[in-house]
Amino acid sequence: MSNLKSIFVLFCLVAGLVSPALAQSDTESLRSLVDALAKGKYAETEQQIGALVATGDPAVAPALQALGAGDLYFRKSDGQVFIAEKDGKRFTLTDPLTLEVEGDAGRREIKKIKVNNKLRRVIRSALGSLTLMAADPNVRVAAAEAIFKAQDPAGIDALETALAAETDDNVRLVMEQARAAAVLNSDLEEAQKLAAVETLSEMGNREALSLLIGVRSNSEGAVRDAANHAVEKIEKSIAAWNTAQNVWYGVSLGSVLLLAAIGLAITFGVMGVINMAHGEMVMIGAYTTFVVQEIIRTSAPGLFDYSLFIALPLAFLTAGLIGIAIERGVIRWLYGRPLETLLATWGISLILQQAVRSVFGPTNREVGNPDWMSGAFELGQMTITYNRMWIVVFALLVFAGLMLVLKKTPFGLYTRAVTQNRRMAASMGIRTPWIDALTFGLGSGIAGIAGVALSQIDNVSPNLGQGYIIDSFMVVVFGGVGNLWGTLVGAMTLGVVNKFLEPYAGAVLGKIFVLVFIILFIQKRPRGLFALKGRAVEA
Repeated sequence: MSNLKSIFVLFCLVAGLVSPALAQSDTESLRSLVDALAKGKYAETEQQIGALVATGDPAVAPALQALGAGDLYFRKSDGQVFIAEKDGKRFTLTDPLTLEVEGDAGRREIKKIKVNNKLRRVIRSALGSLTLMAADPNVRVAAAEAIFKAQDPAGIDALETALAAETDDNVRLVMEQARAAAVLNSDLEEAQKLAAVETLSEMGNREALSLLIGVRSNSEGAVRDAANHAVEKIEKSIAAWNTAQNVWYGVSLGSVLLLAAIGLAITFGVMGVINMAHGEMVMIGAYTTFVVQEIIRTSAPGLFDYSLFIALPLAFLTAGLIGIAIERGVIRWLYGRPLETLLATWGISLILQQAVRSVFGPTNREVGNPDWMSGAFELGQMTITYNRMWIVVFALLVFAGLMLVLKKTPFGLYTRAVTQNRRMAASMGIRTPWIDALTFGLGSGIAGIAGVALSQIDNVSPNLGQGYIIDSFMVVVFGGVGNLWGTLVGAMTLGVVNKFLEPYAGAVLGKIFVLVFIILFIQKRPRGLFALKGRAVEA
């Protein structure tokens, strides 16, 4: 037993002495391969790149990256290769293997290793091959994508080796697509190229389409026919996804219109007031968000991701109280006089705009996106941004909450009673003036929280509300005055129609077409899609 222990200790000592020597030997071997990049012309450089890749050592990756970027130089005195970075009139020299600074040199002491476009493609493929076996799946995916873009047949063997060892299905799929791209650019047999065409056909995106169009142009026989069939299939798929993307854009726009119009639908339906200052309530909500974020930035930066949750109730209260003040101070004296109401609220909108300019200035104000509303994700071939997605969700939640208030609370019961028959509601003891004030405040408050949402996708400026007031009136009139379901359907319909018209008619002409359509529609259905009996209708 003691003999076995002695042998084990001796083995460890020998291993400890041999390992550094072997590591040094490997480093010297890699260094000689890297230094060889400085010798010969482009063809010899390409061979040396292949030799570096054949080592399978990721330590050579920085040298290849610097070579592709034009930052790899050799020292004229001894031919040693360095990564050189200009520092004033001299260059800082970094060892491409250890990445340690080895001093500096003048411009006359070093010379750049030149590369052409062909070599850059070879380098991209080589870097991909080096990292195909990395432990991190994201690195393996990036490596396979690099080979896919380079379409370099030299990467086929490395991909096949990596595929044999790959256990992650998502990474395997990307590697198979990269191999297919490389096969179609090689001189392999027709059967393999047909299988590669089928793989890219299943990929079904624009990158695959572009590659297959090239294959169709440069191939003959069965490969060309297969590529042509795949191109037609992908074009149909892309057209379907484009339609879905436009529908999503339309729903997104519709949710914005719904937020801007839903408060107007309440005030217009209950009181018959044409409130031209409604857009300014949206603006006030947006500026409330700006103020909240400014306070958080200076006092509690850690709360920034919660800034919108703090701004929502404050925007509702601020805009709602201003709305009540407008109704009590101006509008209640003008009931039954729509032209005077329109002019008065238009004047109020100008006053509010100028007040905001005086306090915050005329320029746009920055309102940031919290982390949970930043970025985007892919759904098939659709791109969905998180801010738009959350605004759609928020609009539907506001709609559902408002429906609950109107259907399940005493205030909602009184509001519906006043809407349907004001005189009868008053005779039953309902204080209709206060219902008017609170309803106007509710509509204004909802416009304020709409401003919180719109601050995430639009410029916060004194003119913010002016961009939505006309569209809001169109939505309310088209859907049916005072009917919330009509407002929802009208907003989504106009949003989708706008997005499908824009590619053909442009944004401005598209809106004109929508306006003409609404005018013609109202000729046939003056009460909109969903008619609601109320004072405005009876008048």
